[in-house]
Amino acid sequence: MITQATITPEAPVRNLAMDLVRVTEAAALASARWLGKGAKEDGDKAAVDAMRLGFNALDIKGVVIIGEGEKDEAPMLYNGEKVGMGTGLAVDIAVDPVEGTNLLATGRPNAISVVGAALSGTMYNPGPSFYMQKLVAPAPAADVIDLDAPVAVNLKNVAKALGKDVDDLVVFVLDKPRHQPLIKEIRSAGARIQLHTDGDVSGALMAVDPRSDVDLMMGTGGTPEGVIAACAIRGMGGQMLARLDPQSEKEKKSILDAGISLTEILSVEKLVSTDEVFFAATGISGGTFISGVRYEGGGAVTHSVAIRGRTGTIRYMEAFHNWDKLMKISTIAYD
Repeated sequence: MITQATITPEAPVRNLAMDLVRVTEAAALASARWLGKGAKEDGDKAAVDAMRLGFNALDIKGVVIIGEGEKDEAPMLYNGEKVGMGTGLAVDIAVDPVEGTNLLATGRPNAISVVGAALSGTMYNPGPSFYMQKLVAPAPAADVIDLDAPVAVNLKNVAKALGKDVDDLVVFVLDKPRHQPLIKEIRSAGARIQLHTDGDVSGALMAVDPRSDVDLMMGTGGTPEGVIAACAIRGMGGQMLARLDPQSEKEKKSILDAGISLTEILSVEKLVSTDEVFFAATGISGGTFISGVRYEGGGAVTHSVAIRGRTGTIRYMEAFHNWDKLMKISTIAYD
């Protein structure tokens, strides 16, 4: 029996997720000015520039393992880029300054700014892979999902684990042509579907967030986004099973030439092999996972989540930013 006397207490360690929130807040505040203006590259660049400046103030030795922009030819925090002050904790970094650039450009919900960090050498590097098949379930159903099982079987097992009927379930699926057979199978099994045009980091987090209406995420989405989501799931609980799923012969050849397996099933524990992992996200356009930036003339309001893997602590934060004070010290022209 474990008692208080048998527990060896540890000195509190700085929660890097709280520092990362400042980085995602900066990116969200800068990019939200482009909401609905139809210019996704401009919105993404604003977020990238603000995020770089935010990283410069952090006492870390960071290396970007999961960068952004290569797939969409957008400005990027490139793979291998060093971020932080070059002192302090050595960490792998995963970033997406605007997850959902199309959502931002069209003014649709669920565009967010996200950063994940884990101890150096513990984050999966997908190389030239752009796409992976994913199956994400919340903690009560973490042990019953199987990436190779028929859709109906996974739905039945998840429903049983959650104490629901299959027709109670809501499944997050990206609304892409490649998912038409999947959508048909889910509907045939009797489950309900939320179709989203973009935003599969948000989708993965909704699937493991007990506050969400989503019970499960299925389908093929971005590989970088999968690694970023794994940083959060390590702290939130639940499970993601994934396998690289190239969508072109060129991508497939690049993966094989890099010596990366196309058959290995990647769990959250393989994608991020440590509990010393941190995650932060700030809403840009608002939506079902995190509310977006609200400008108020003399300032703005942001909404963020910070997660620490080791403790499993999840913090939801609302921050009020005052332009008069912020602009005296910030190099970012938010207003």
